[in-house]
Amino acid sequence: MSKPFVDVAAGLILKPDGALLLGQRPEGKPWSGWWELPGGKIEPGETVLQALARELKEELDIEVTQATPWVTYIHEYPKNIVRLAFCKVTGWEGSPQGIEGQQLAWVDPQGHIDVGPLLPATEPPLRWLRLPQQYLLTSIGNPENLDGFLERLERSLKTGVGMVQFREPEWAAKSALASSLEAAFRAVLGVCRRYNVPCLVNSAHPADWWADADGVQVRSADAKTFTRTLPAEKWVGVSAHSTEELARAQPIGADFAVLGHVLPTTSHPGQPALGWEAFETIAQTAGVPVYAIGGQSPETLLTAQQHGAHGIAAIQGLLTT
Repeated sequence: MSKPFVDVAAGLILKPDGALLLGQRPEGKPWSGWWELPGGKIEPGETVLQALARELKEELDIEVTQATPWVTYIHEYPKNIVRLAFCKVTGWEGSPQGIEGQQLAWVDPQGHIDVGPLLPATEPPLRWLRLPQQYLLTSIGNPENLDGFLERLERSLKTGVGMVQFREPEWAAKSALASSLEAAFRAVLGVCRRYNVPCLVNSAHPADWWADADGVQVRSADAKTFTRTLPAEKWVGVSAHSTEELARAQPIGADFAVLGHVLPTTSHPGQPALGWEAFETIAQTAGVPVYAIGGQSPETLLTAQQHGAHGIAAIQGLLTT
């Protein structure tokens, strides 16, 4: 017998300082005593945001004023399969109260979560919240550009860039510069370490670099054969340009995806851009947070998030000049 399928809207209620609200399931309900994100079933005829607003009013007595769809994630429990539409809630009226007698707690998703146990489907979004909103891809090109790039990188890390990917395919194609390429990787990694910013390495580069980096960004072509062997604390991202490529993210254990190009770019002359509407439609199928890439800069961050992106990724747009 097949398991019942349930659609749920779940809210990540976030204060400006990043604190997140969790609730403990009350006695008499399945998984009582476990902690979860507030929300509930989507009723027939409701949109995700309508269901979320209703559930948060019923559970917490708050009126949602600002909510944005984020990630749709499927989790299989012993008795049913739940499709959770996670939404970030950043505006509300009233003070959250446990209307059903449930305990509430504000926690820091960037630190130790001191309540538990956590409902299994609650654990992935807590990890995803550790992902920054701005993701920088290197574009150094050759050894002569390294010193200037490192200076700009330091300025970027001081002003909002929260994760870096070492990605130098053109440099890697020049076999005579192999030793200088590895030296550049070590230099970029060193700068990131000083600022406590994760540095991932693109899968175009040697696999023996991956252990030293904070994770790997898997090219769409490499995702077909990639098997996750990295420790759980390291990040794995996958690059995608279509629904089909994005579908590889969850099977390979990716923590996030990068999708584009969204807007026209000089690096893709003559290739049509996805546009925001297509990006939003495709990103909804990922099951993990998605970064928008292609024509992105801090000025496009809000637009990206309004279309379901976790954040933005860019080669030059995030660099401080």
